[in-house]
Amino acid sequence: MAQTAEDVARQSIEFYNAGDFDRLRSLLADDFYEEELATERRIEGADARIAAARHWKEAFPDEQGTITGVYANGDTVAIELTWEGTHKGPLATPDGRELPPSNKPVSVRSVEVIEVEGGKMKALRHYFDLMTLLHQIGAIDRARTATASRLHHAVIGS
Repeated sequence: MAQTAEDVARQSIEFYNAGDFDRLRSLLADDFYEEELATERRIEGADARIAAARHWKEAFPDEQGTITGVYANGDTVAIELTWEGTHKGPLATPDGRELPPSNKPVSVRSVEVIEVEGGKMKALRHYFDLMTLLHQIGAIDRARTATASRLHHAVIGS
């Protein structure tokens, strides 16, 4: 029996949650691409997607996605998720820097729109609340403090 787009989408979350990147890779077309809209990152190719998934799992090793809604139309499916985990590893930023582990828990809602072709994921558009994530790990507070400090030194001169 052929897998539906919904089956593929659900399995992708199941395999990610388990850290089973070989099985996750088996769901991806070779010419797969992902648009991670919150970070403005476009990931080209199945192997690059697996590398990105590994980086997220390294930053949040206990991260689990819980599907809260599924909306399918033919070979396209949208899944609503809540991602929960603890920031225990460095988190890569789009500009190549890293945010150090905060050891703080996160809970972030997201939507993934997945296009399936021939039983494989062809495209993924991932929408998630980056500001909430950054706030929960304390990165926004650190950035605000650093900016205020730089402004103070620029104005006061010491």
